[in-house]
Amino acid sequence: MSEELHDYYLKREEPNKSCMLALRDFILEQDENVSETRKWNSPCFCYKNRMFCFLMVDKKTNHPYLLMVEGARLDFPELIQGDRKRMKTLPIDPNADLPIDLINSILQNAVEFYRNGTIKVKEL
Repeated sequence: MSEELHDYYLKREEPNKSCMLALRDFILEQDENVSETRKWNSPCFCYKNRMFCFLMVDKKTNHPYLLMVEGARLDFPELIQGDRKRMKTLPIDPNADLPIDLINSILQNAVEFYRNGTIKVKEL
C-alpha cells in the first residue's frame, strides 16, 4: 500500500477506520487481478487497470460506502443508484457487523463482468 493510501485510512476516525480497512482487505481478496490506487481523493480498486469500485465516505452521514463502477449492471436491491446512470452505492454502517455475504455476492458478480469480457480490460 502506498504511503498516501496508508495515510488516507489512518486519518479516519473509528469506527470508520477499522470498517474501511476490513473492506479494503476483503475487496483485494476477491481476485488476484484487483489492485488499489487512489482517484478523486478516495481509494479506487481496479481490475487489470480498469476501475472496479471505490471506498468512499458519505459527506452527510460520515459513513463509508462502496461505490460500484458498473453498478447499473448489478441487480441487488441493497444497491442505490440515485441520480447516477452507471454507478450504484452500498451504504455501510460502521457500527454494525459487515454484511459479508452481501458484499461478497456484489463483488463477485461485478468481478465476473471483467473476467468474462463483458467489460473489456487491458491485459497487464
